[in-house]
Amino acid sequence: MNEYLAGLTTEEIHPDTQMIDECTTEEMLRLLNREDAKVPAAVAAEIPQIAKAVDVLHRLLKNGGRMFYIGAGTSGRLGVLDASECPPTFGVDPTLVQGHIAGGDIALRMAVEGFEDDEEEGIALIDRCGVTDKDAVIGISASGSAAFVIAGLRRAAELGAVTIGVVNNKHSKLSEVCDICIAPVVGPEVIMGSTRLKAGTAQKLVLNMLTTCTMVKLGKTYDNLMVDLKASNRKLYDRSIRIIRAATGTDEATAAETLRKASMNAKLAILMIKTGLGPEEAEQALRQSDGNLKAAIRTYPDLFQTAPQPSPESQ
Repeated sequence: MNEYLAGLTTEEIHPDTQMIDECTTEEMLRLLNREDAKVPAAVAAEIPQIAKAVDVLHRLLKNGGRMFYIGAGTSGRLGVLDASECPPTFGVDPTLVQGHIAGGDIALRMAVEGFEDDEEEGIALIDRCGVTDKDAVIGISASGSAAFVIAGLRRAAELGAVTIGVVNNKHSKLSEVCDICIAPVVGPEVIMGSTRLKAGTAQKLVLNMLTTCTMVKLGKTYDNLMVDLKASNRKLYDRSIRIIRAATGTDEATAAETLRKASMNAKLAILMIKTGLGPEEAEQALRQSDGNLKAAIRTYPDLFQTAPQPSPESQ
């Protein structure tokens, strides 16, 4: 028996669910719901570590870095999910936040559990991604024992990248190779060892926090509005109109016309309405404010004062 695995919280048998196979449907559901309710408190206990990670991620991404999720099984799928949602939500390049799963894309749909033990592939993945000292690699593993993830983090550290771990056990093997370790401990699963349950839910909440708070700090929202979305389908077009109206107080027709002039860029449209700038001047103002809409609105009169003024002779 592997003593490390046998000693993990995520591998324990839950004393309160041993007779789940004799429960009624409603009793089973209440057991699951009761255990799921413990997850937010476990995540809350890790907020100081999550805050450290967000501040590091913000610094790196602001200076041209990227973030990579690596994981196996459920953990890997959750990383890919979170990364794939960043471009439509925050308008970022798909390479900025990347998710990679042991076994490749086929493992998103089919269980290929053996790949989590492949150290060489974990190392090769980091090299293929071109990880540098500007980047951060976030390894996700409920048990903290996935060799693919541990080897990948070690390789990333050798290249100078920041390493962050998301794990559901304290004093794990994963924590030994991380600069920052986030470890929400949710206790034994309703079904012994099924970490797609509480452990997976905790991981999802942590990953949401990492990307959402990093993107907010990067100026990807205006108040709590998703202003960097692109109106690429009917739902997003309608959402863009509502966001523009909420941010500016304008009517629907003005919002729609300005969005058209802004090439379906809601953030640009808001700046145009707020300041009266045309599309090109608004783009310039956003560039000079590092894409931060609120900063551009607050400072835009000053952004153009340095432009050369015509001499009296030329008038």
